[in-house]
Amino acid sequence: MTGNSSSTSSSRPLRNVLFIMCDQLRADYLSCYGHPRLLTPNIDALAARGVRFDRAYVQGSVCGASRMSTYTGRYVSTHGAMWNFVPLSVGQKTLGEHLRPHGVRCALVGKTHVEADVEGAKRLGIDVTQGEGRLAMEGGFEPYARDDGIWPPGFKVSGNAYCDWLRERGYVSDNPWHDFANSGRGPNGEILSGWQMRWADKPAAIEEPHSETPYTTDRAIDFMKQAGDTPWVLHLSYIKPHWPYVVPAPYHHMYGPDEVRPAVRSEAERQNAHPVLEGFRRDTASESFSRDEVRRTVIPTYMGLVKQVDDQLGRLFAFMREQGLDRETLIVFTSDHGDYLGDHWLGEKELFHEPIVRVPLIVADPRAEADASRGSVSDALVECIDIVPTVLEALGIERPSQWLEGESLLPLVHAHEGAKGKDFVVCENSYAFRDAVRLPIGQPVDRCHMTMLRDRRWKFVHFEDLPPMLFDLEADPHELVDLGRDPAHAAVREQMLARLFAWLRARHRFPTIAPAAIEAWNRREREAGILIGAW
Repeated sequence: MTGNSSSTSSSRPLRNVLFIMCDQLRADYLSCYGHPRLLTPNIDALAARGVRFDRAYVQGSVCGASRMSTYTGRYVSTHGAMWNFVPLSVGQKTLGEHLRPHGVRCALVGKTHVEADVEGAKRLGIDVTQGEGRLAMEGGFEPYARDDGIWPPGFKVSGNAYCDWLRERGYVSDNPWHDFANSGRGPNGEILSGWQMRWADKPAAIEEPHSETPYTTDRAIDFMKQAGDTPWVLHLSYIKPHWPYVVPAPYHHMYGPDEVRPAVRSEAERQNAHPVLEGFRRDTASESFSRDEVRRTVIPTYMGLVKQVDDQLGRLFAFMREQGLDRETLIVFTSDHGDYLGDHWLGEKELFHEPIVRVPLIVADPRAEADASRGSVSDALVECIDIVPTVLEALGIERPSQWLEGESLLPLVHAHEGAKGKDFVVCENSYAFRDAVRLPIGQPVDRCHMTMLRDRRWKFVHFEDLPPMLFDLEADPHELVDLGRDPAHAAVREQMLARLFAWLRARHRFPTIAPAAIEAWNRREREAGILIGAW
C-alpha cells in the first residue's frame, strides 16, 4: 500500500489542534457532501477553509473498534480492540501518549467509547486513579468533560457530570439523560422513551440549550478559555446523531417525511443473500428500518440532530475567531462510522457498505502552505488512521513510524507535488458478538472476523469459512449486486485476496523498537565488543 511521505513537515508548527468527531454521522447527510435538503453551512464553511476528502474510510464499522483505530493510528488487527467494550490494551499508545512528552495537552470533551484495560493495569501494578495510570484508562485523553451517554431507562445514574448538571437545572430524576434529554412527553406527561423509535418525531423534554450537543459545545468553549498558553489538542466528540433518535424543539420539526430520500436497496438483494448479510437483516434495527413508516419517522429527526451539530459548530467557530484561535489551530472533522437508515434492508452499522465505512473528513490548516488547496475536494483514498500522523506533523512532532500505520494528510492538504492517497483502504469487524448472525451459521467466535479491502474499483470482503463479498463500484456504485460467488469474477477475487494477505503480512507488529534502532543493531554490537561466533 502506498501513501504520502512520512517525514515531518518543514512548515511552521501550529500551536493547537481541534479534532472533531460525530458519532454515526453519514457523509451524505452534509450539504457539502451532496445532501439536497439538509443544509450544514458551518461544516460547509469549514470545508471551504480546508480540504474535503471525498473517499475517507474508517478502520472499524462499530464505534469502539473505529475509534480505537483513529486514536492509535493503527488497524484493528494491530491494536486488538475488535468491538465495542473490548478493552484497549495498556500496551498500546494513543494520540495523547505521543503528545504529552512534547508538552502538548491532549484533552477530551464528549465521547470516546474507550474501555479501560483494568486487568492489564492490575497485572502491571499500575495505579489507575491518578497520573499516567488514569490517563491510560482514558485512552490517553485527559477527561476534561467525558460523557459517553447511553444510559438505559430505569438505570440510576450517579457521578455523571452531564446528569448532575441537568439536575441542577431542574431536570430531577434518577436518569435525566434518558427521562429528559432523550425522551419526549405524552399528552398526560408520560415519558415517551427515545429507545422506542416510534416517538422519534416528538421533541425531547428539555430546553434546547440544555441538550447534549449544546452542553458539549459549552464544555469545549470552557476548555479553550482555560487552556492558556499551553499547546493543546482538544478531541471534541459529539455523541449525536447516534441513537436514541431524539432532538429538542425546534429541530424535531425542521424536516418532514417528504424530505426523506428513498432507501438504496432492491428486492434482488434479498434473494440468495450472503449468510452474514442475511443474519444482520434479522436484527431488530434492520427489521424496523426496512419499513417505510420507520424511515419516515426517524430520518427527519436524524436530520435535525445533524442540523443541531452544525449550528453548535457555528457557535464554536465564531468563538475561536473572536479569540484568534482559528489562526493557530488545525481543525479536523470526521465521524466514527455511518448509519444504514434502511439502505440495503439494514439498520445500525457493522457491515461494509459505503453509508457505513465512508465518512466525512475535512482538514483545515490555517497556514499559508495550505492556501493552494483551500476549498478543494480530494478524491484520494485515505483512512481515519491518517489523523494521528496528521496531527503530529501539524505540531512539528516526529512521526513514530514503528507505532503508526497511517500516513499524514498534510502533503495532500498542502498540495505537494506527487502527494497521493493509498492504493486501497481496509476496514474490519467481527460478528462474534451477534448471536442472530453467528449461531445460524454455526461459527465459533474466533472464526467470525470480517475484513474489507476497497480499492478505486472493487470492494472485497473476506469471511472465514464462507464465500466473500465483491462489488464492482464502477458498474454498481450503490453495491446492489454481490459478485462474491460469480464464477466470472473468480480472478478478481483471487487478486483481492492476495492483496489482503500482503496487507496482513505488513502490519506493524513490533512497536516498541524504532526502525532506526534496528538498522543500527549490528553496528552497536560490534562497537560494544560483542563478537558472536568469532574464531
